[in-house]
Amino acid sequence: MKHLTRITFNPEVMGGKPCIRGLRVTVGMVVGLVASGYSTAEILKQYPYLEEEDIREALSYAAWRVEEIELPLTR
Repeated sequence: MKHLTRITFNPEVMGGKPCIRGLRVTVGMVVGLVASGYSTAEILKQYPYLEEEDIREALSYAAWRVEEIELPLTR
């Protein structure tokens, strides 16, 4: 997985959810818009402070996260 520079985590922004460049725009929101059929152009028109690369990184992060395996901690 390449290093993602646009995905940020801050417990004081959106409860620590993965966000785009520290903005109050979560990866989940962006992925949800894409899944709902919105094009990149439509998303950028609705959120002019986002950039095309933000959308690509949100999708990359989501794809990586879905493939990640979580194992319970053992003692």
